[in-house]
Amino acid sequence: MNRREFLAASVAGAAALNQGLKVFAAAPPDIQVTVDAANAGAPISPLIFGGYMEPATTRAWAEMLTDRKFARPVTNAAPPPVSPFMRRLQGEPFKPAGPEAMVTMDKADPFVGKQSPRVQLDSTEPRGIQQSKLRFGRGKAYVGRVYLAGDPGANVVVRVIWGPEASDSKTISMPTLDRMYQRVPFEFTAPADTEEGRLEIVGTGSGTFHIGTVSLMPADNIQGFHAGMIRLFKEAGFAMAKWPGGNFVSAYDWRDGVGDRDKRPPRFEPMWSNAIESNDVGLHEFIGFCRLLGAEPDIAVNTGFGEARVAADEVEYCNGSTSTPMGKLRAENGEPEPFNIHLWTIGNEMYGPWQFGHMAADQYCVKHNYFVEAMKEADPTIKVTSAGATICEASWCAAEQKQFEHNMWQPPVLSPLPFAVKSTNDFDGWMLTNCADNIDFLSEHTYAYPDLAFDSDKQAFVDVQDPLQLRTRRMANRISAAFEMWDKYLELMPSLKEKNIKFIFDEWGTRYRSAQGGRGGFQRPPGMVTPLSYALFLHELFRHSDMVGASCPTGGLGTVLTDITGDAVGFAASGLVMKIMATHFAGALPVAVNGNSPQQRNTGTPLVDMGTKPTGSATYPLDVAAALTAARTKFLLSVVNPTEEGQHFEARITGVKLRAAGKLSQIVAPSLTAENEPGKDPVIRIVETPQAALPETIEVPPISVSVYEFEIENA
Repeated sequence: MNRREFLAASVAGAAALNQGLKVFAAAPPDIQVTVDAANAGAPISPLIFGGYMEPATTRAWAEMLTDRKFARPVTNAAPPPVSPFMRRLQGEPFKPAGPEAMVTMDKADPFVGKQSPRVQLDSTEPRGIQQSKLRFGRGKAYVGRVYLAGDPGANVVVRVIWGPEASDSKTISMPTLDRMYQRVPFEFTAPADTEEGRLEIVGTGSGTFHIGTVSLMPADNIQGFHAGMIRLFKEAGFAMAKWPGGNFVSAYDWRDGVGDRDKRPPRFEPMWSNAIESNDVGLHEFIGFCRLLGAEPDIAVNTGFGEARVAADEVEYCNGSTSTPMGKLRAENGEPEPFNIHLWTIGNEMYGPWQFGHMAADQYCVKHNYFVEAMKEADPTIKVTSAGATICEASWCAAEQKQFEHNMWQPPVLSPLPFAVKSTNDFDGWMLTNCADNIDFLSEHTYAYPDLAFDSDKQAFVDVQDPLQLRTRRMANRISAAFEMWDKYLELMPSLKEKNIKFIFDEWGTRYRSAQGGRGGFQRPPGMVTPLSYALFLHELFRHSDMVGASCPTGGLGTVLTDITGDAVGFAASGLVMKIMATHFAGALPVAVNGNSPQQRNTGTPLVDMGTKPTGSATYPLDVAAALTAARTKFLLSVVNPTEEGQHFEARITGVKLRAAGKLSQIVAPSLTAENEPGKDPVIRIVETPQAALPETIEVPPISVSVYEFEIENA
């Protein structure tokens, strides 16, 4: 199909909605792009290229063992089911090796938490515990440690098994035991790849032995994190990391995550089907992670089940001098110098009935003020983000909960969506009215369904079949509604004009499901819809650089490919989009872009799943953003082609004169369903090519992201 055929198809394209057909207008035969480089906006915050971590101990942590501190008893029973969202973090639990009855749980004097395994020995039959389904990489070294106590007559070994033959294992003898727990390190190198590895801690002899805790990691881990992930996250340019959630934070106690890592208690995660949180990643580890990346930490505090005094202690622990009680404790835990954390998020989605500790907006406003006042008493310099929601976010969530995530605790939606401004559901309206002096940033979570639209008549999401350029724009259209609501808040509350409150979009991403059912939503189909959605969303953040302080896609730290050992070995296409944008636009000054082809209106409902106006540049079906680097020495032109056909446009640039030679960095997918796979040569990559000059007519490949870079004369 050539370009003219594509335009004709666009005119005839239809989306099924309300049992009718929506016809999309055609773009002009020749797209004209005008760039006024003399009209520059506020700098694009590097913090919009952020990473999101939930729960406290995420898959970036290199620990290989599940429930290594024995929150659950060691039995042959099947573990309880875990939500699909958390299943990615769950491995095979520890089970008895030998007769099940010979492994009991010591609750009277556990090493950590509430219980530790105790093994009754036999003189000839090995007994103990084992964990299966471990993944080892050929030639890869591993390090471990186990805490053991027991009778002197116990002969205990650690056995690592990577194959079916007797020779496919290594046995490491443990020293003579006594009643005091001792830490025993071990190491090995796997000679083969396997996803069926096994670790056994077994003994023979007389008496009993106790297992306090056990750990196993790749030897190349960096401060406990996967080495490949650290390398690729840094390469991608993640400039901010938010931790520890997310819904998880509303039942999290930061005090569980400090001190000796092996003595930190395991906890159950009530928000996520009682999955186990090991507390291996606490404040110190998270700060170490951010230092490795050169990223700004953003710490979320628990305003669900938490208390203001506990949050203030957390601020003092991070930022206080050693003359303060919490600063002294931090020093005792190995960090005498303050962490100096500036960004703090006050709770998470507290507007939602799914959230632990949820309360009505009028009550939560009081709680928010309690927290911020106590925290700023500990450090007046911190900047805080409210756990808010405009009526757009509240309406979208209510619709999603009603249709897809309904449960017995979900209140009925009594009024038609969208909710009204200044209604009891206008969480940000209440927060700004009652808490504006205690808000530096507004949190707004922004998810979108590329293949669903909210039908205002049916008051439900319905399936649609829009062209690709509109499917990929749904996420960008969602944040436009937030910016529109800010203008409305300024109109209703003129005093806000004196404050410098900005948005932080600290969760965003695409979801996929059918309107006919299914609780999915988090699973991503293969292909380029999500990566193109990322690119269009980032363009929209650039256009509103004066209103955006930071952002992080919910799956940002998942935009890497992992091998069988769980370490990152390359970028998925979404990760490449984050990388190409961060490399060029972090700190840049966006400049005005116009054109002769306005973006088309999506199906949907204003202030639920879209704004009242289409987002994007007037260059339909392309989306174009331009900027000057922070030093104004280079000109940047970013072009997203969210169609399956090649496009072209003519560019007229004023306000700046470009040097002839430049560079093009480009992501081009061979098909809409293409994706990179671990262990295979990437089919999607960033390709850089020199440019003799910016072409008079710029050809744009299908399904692509292109960034042109030219030096400026007399910069």
